[in-house]
Amino acid sequence: MHPFTYTKASDTREALDAGRRGGRYIAGGTTLVDLMRETVERPETLVDITGLPMRAVTATKRGGLRIGALVSMTEAAAHPQVRALYPVISQSLELSASAQLRNMATIGGNIMQRTRCTYFRDVTAACSKREPGSGCAAREGHNRAHAILGTSDHCVATHPSDVAVAFAALEATVHLLGPDGERHVPFAGFLLKPGSTPGREQSLRKGELITAVEIPALARPLKSGYLKVRDRQSYEFALTSAAVALHVRGGVIREAKVAAGGVGTVPWKLPAVEEHLVGERPSAALWTAAARTAADGARPLTHNRFKVELLQRTVERQLRIVGGTK
Repeated sequence: MHPFTYTKASDTREALDAGRRGGRYIAGGTTLVDLMRETVERPETLVDITGLPMRAVTATKRGGLRIGALVSMTEAAAHPQVRALYPVISQSLELSASAQLRNMATIGGNIMQRTRCTYFRDVTAACSKREPGSGCAAREGHNRAHAILGTSDHCVATHPSDVAVAFAALEATVHLLGPDGERHVPFAGFLLKPGSTPGREQSLRKGELITAVEIPALARPLKSGYLKVRDRQSYEFALTSAAVALHVRGGVIREAKVAAGGVGTVPWKLPAVEEHLVGERPSAALWTAAARTAADGARPLTHNRFKVELLQRTVERQLRIVGGTK
């Protein structure tokens, strides 16, 4: 680990001043400290933001929820309003990491976490995400866990967050505060596909701080849930996952929100699946037909071709769980 300075911000202004000067924000530190230990990240200054007032879960005027960036994963998953209104969020959090890590990690930090690609974390391997222009060792290497959607010639790494998949499905908004004031970014535009600049992973501007994630009000009744498929049942990242929310009224699907994880360079919204569902009556045949579109546009690699069918099966299964089979 390389030398660095540490400062604890006493208020938001102090944090923003330090961020503007190049300081890196840290709260739980469950990702950044690991990357520093492996010398993947070498920040000169860490800015501890744990004392800032961003620890509340509150209802919005329009009937949605605003989750503060410093709310821990455990707190968010257990919050009564989160569990009642958006079980897909609670389930995605509870299926993430270990209980100890969930107690430390924050919502803001979770969506900012960097890929678990072994080549990214091996500083001797070619990785354009870590070292621009150096190539992508995963493309010709062992790529079983890598992405099949949203990839480029420069990067095929998946985004590791589970709750980000739920946020993508629900079309959340990220609240940011920076030197130029507040702004709100749709979740779909917050996490960036690699393209030719894989090192730029979020649409943050210099010195900006995540203050909250807001979930919009959705039509009720709303059933939702999260399914995660992995090599083992605990402390493992997804091979595929599916976040589904359905509004059914009068026996017809009026609204559908679907996204997948473990298969994309970012949490992958599935508009083709959603369009196939809206206006239809729930049935086993509908779930199967809709799920067939889940892998549209996939570009599998040598070792992860199985993810195409696995993604389709995962989406179909979660549609059955949330929507029933009648």
